[in-house]
Amino acid sequence: MTTVRLGLRANAAQFSLLVGVNALVGGMVGLERSVLPLIGKRDFHLSSHAAVLAFVVGFGVAKALANLSAGALSDRIGRKQLLVFGWLLALPVAPLIALAHSWWLIVLANVFLGANQGFAWSMTVVMKIDLAGPARRGLALGLNESAGYLGVAATAFASGALAATFAPRTVVWVSALVIAVIGMLVALIFVRDTALHVAHEQAVAPVDSTARRPVLWTCSQAGLVNNLNDALAWGLVPLYLAAHGESATKIGVVAAVYPAVWGSLQIGTGWLSDSVGRKPLIVLGMLVQGGALALLAAGGGAFAPAVGAALLLGIGTALVYPTLIAAVADAVQPRDRAPAVGVYRFWRDTGFVIGALLAGFAADALGSAAAIWLVAGLTAASGLVVAATRWPASTGLRLRRWESLPTSSWSIRR
Repeated sequence: MTTVRLGLRANAAQFSLLVGVNALVGGMVGLERSVLPLIGKRDFHLSSHAAVLAFVVGFGVAKALANLSAGALSDRIGRKQLLVFGWLLALPVAPLIALAHSWWLIVLANVFLGANQGFAWSMTVVMKIDLAGPARRGLALGLNESAGYLGVAATAFASGALAATFAPRTVVWVSALVIAVIGMLVALIFVRDTALHVAHEQAVAPVDSTARRPVLWTCSQAGLVNNLNDALAWGLVPLYLAAHGESATKIGVVAAVYPAVWGSLQIGTGWLSDSVGRKPLIVLGMLVQGGALALLAAGGGAFAPAVGAALLLGIGTALVYPTLIAAVADAVQPRDRAPAVGVYRFWRDTGFVIGALLAGFAADALGSAAAIWLVAGLTAASGLVVAATRWPASTGLRLRRWESLPTSSWSIRR
């Protein structure tokens, strides 16, 4: 006889474990954010920005495709099994980076890393939504994304700081090996599947999603542009700052401030979206991101405006990131949640590919500052598209109905 209950408090132990797992998932990708573009320039003597950013393209393609397949596969083979598989894909990353004799092996390592992020991060997202139920969905996703991007920030800062003393490539591969082994063991031994929670929510709260397709499209384009500018921050900004004489330590600070602010604020923004709605936060966040990139370009590669831009970019992304996923989950039935989130995350992470190609070729042709200005304009335009989209007004009412259900209706016995 098994009792299944929805809610953060009812599932606190398993939810907290998944928060920790996602911090490790974020830590894997954060290792590269401050030093890998510099490795391409200094260790492999790459002169083209587009060639350096090829690692982001490989990462983005693999992550987008993993996201797209994760939703359907998780319904067939189970959330936990796919989470463990995602961690298995992380294991080749460290040896490929350690033994690489050409940049294309680094790109291959990032294909494995992208697949790891797509499967493992997707499953932590979907499993937390399964556990939380709809009434605190924004808060649940804020906690998930906060943990992941604080993990990104911590390892981005640590790798940048350690790169001043140790060989940057050694810092990346040793840390990647440790995180991958720990993440796989925790997922394998301690995480439990959430299929019963999905069945329970579907039974007591069916949702009609036919009128919500414009929201799904709008969220997908905003997510794509969000990760388009994240690809620029990851791949081009370290080169932009280094070209203006900033040290690896200072570049590490800028690379860490952005995800640290992004990560720490998402708990609050996720909770706020449960109260005031998803659309206002998404519009504001995209406009703040556009302004942040404009400040970065106007700052001319100097450290102080770069830190300010990273701070604003983190605020804007915190407003957008958990809110977009929550809006997608609002718009579909529980049984369709994993595929819908997978499709959204596919389009969102396609932004890595488009952003890396756009930033790389634009920087080669026009200069880094011009590439940043271009992406700033695209980001602000995406926010205006969201503002112009008609948004269903029924989500908040549905969540309040859930909050008013009697306790007995929140459990199922088998």
